[in-house]
Formats: sequence, structure tokens, C-alpha cells
Amino acid sequence: MAENKHYFDLKDYTFKETPKSVRILFQVLKYAFLVLCCLVVIIPLIIVLFGSLKTHDEYIQSNVFALPSVPQFSNYVTAFNQGNVLRGLFNTMIILVISCFGTIITGTMTAFVVQRFSMMFTKVVKAVFLVVALLPSISMQVTVFQIVNKLGLYDNMAAPIIMYIGTDIIAIQIFIQFLDNISVSLDESAILDGCSYPRVYWSIILPMLRPAIATVLVIKFVGIYNDFYTAQLYMPSKKNAVVSTALYTFVGPYGAKWEIIFAGIIICIIPTLVIFLALQKSIYSNLVSGSVKE
Repeated sequence: MAENKHYFDLKDYTFKETPKSVRILFQVLKYAFLVLCCLVVIIPLIIVLFGSLKTHDEYIQSNVFALPSVPQFSNYVTAFNQGNVLRGLFNTMIILVISCFGTIITGTMTAFVVQRFSMMFTKVVKAVFLVVALLPSISMQVTVFQIVNKLGLYDNMAAPIIMYIGTDIIAIQIFIQFLDNISVSLDESAILDGCSYPRVYWSIILPMLRPAIATVLVIKFVGIYNDFYTAQLYMPSKKNAVVSTALYTFVGPYGAKWEIIFAGIIICIIPTLVIFLALQKSIYSNLVSGSVKE
């Protein structure tokens, strides 16, 4: 019996080229959308910059896009001194370093155990991680606050550090996804050569997770640096103020000194801007590396 075969001959098909007018329209729409996205980011920064250089009366009476008549650089001095920006940056850096380091260690270890050891326990843990990631964190704050208070960690930097490290399910999921692209044969070869599982983790898994670690660090850094809710709830005193809460002292019941707050915002943007400009090539390369499975 002859085998039925289906052949597709490209000669039987004609491919119509997209009209030039349609291609031009797509290009215009694409660049118009990109310009709109840039304006959404740049316009608020321009408003903050102009507002930080105005007096209080000028800020209230003038348009937000109006240039300051006389630049008031004293607003930056006031924000830096009275707003405890330096203390806020110092406290933020402490929380950032400890939280990021703890998240990398605990997250990679957890992902290594859950992804490499297939048993009923790890399957249950994966399911629990998925359920927890879907729960809104705000719904559990009453219970979390009571636990923190009972442990004596209220108004202490240890409280947000523990929360940032112990509740980062998204980081664990990122590490698990990257581990799926690392061959198990590497682990088996190392074990046959006499390596223990801790040695496999430190010598093989952890170095190969560098793209995932860079991704998690970027997400973690931005999240902690911009987090106002956790710091305000668990560290209300001025001595434990961070960047996001240090300038809150200029907000009172009878109004806010927005020109001082805007000056403090510009000061707080500078460190992150410098770090991003210095490491942007590394950040972009690490974010895309590992996204394509070879």
C-alpha cells in the first residue's frame, strides 16, 4: 500500500508584501507609543525638579510647569538636615544589604531543595508557595503585626529585615525556573566525583544562578527602596526612619511643605541613579541571560 505523503510547494503560494503605507503607519504608532511612555516617566520628574527650586508661596500660586523665578537651593539643605535624609539612607542601606543577602541565600537553598529533590514533601511545598504568592499581603498584616509585637521586634530594623527575607516567594519561584534550565547531570557528575550536596550547591548551583540572582537583586532593591508601608508601620520612630519615611516629617495636619519634600525626593533619587548608570550594562545583560534555553 502506497504511503500517502503531503507535500507543500512554495510555488503554489503567493506572499503579498505589506503595503508601504501600512508599514509607515505601524512605525509612527510605535514611536508615538514610545514617546508617550517616556513622557509619562519624565514629566513627573520635571514637576518635582521645578517644585524643589521654588518657595512655598511660589509653589502654591504658580503653575507646576512654571520655572522658578529664583532657584531656592536652600530647600535641599533643609530637606537634608531637617528631613534626616542621611540617616534614612544609612538605615535603608543596612536593611537593603542584609535583606538582599538573606534573600539570595535562603531563596537559592530553598529552590535547590524543592527543584532537585522530587518527593511528596517538595510537591506540597511548591503548592504552598503558589497559594501564598496569590494571597494579598495586606490581608495578613494584623496577624503579622501581632507576631512582630510579641517577639519584641516592633520599632526595630530587624522586623522589616525578617519580613523581606521570609516572605519573598517570588524570588524562590524565579530561582526554581532558572534551575529548570540547569541540567541535573552536572549534579550527578559532581556527586560521583565525591561532592556532597552542600558542595554541589556552593560550587555548581550558586555560580550558575548568577543571572537569576541579578534579576532578584534588581527587583528586591527597587521594592525595598520604595516601600513606605512596612517601614511606617513597623518602624515609626525617627531614629529608624528610612528613605521613604524620612521626608514624611514635612507632612502635617495643616498641609505639607511640598517644595522641601520634592527637594528630598531629588536627593534620594541620586544614589539609585548613580548605581543604575554604573551597572546598567550588567543589569540588562543579566536580566536577559538565561531567558533562552540552549
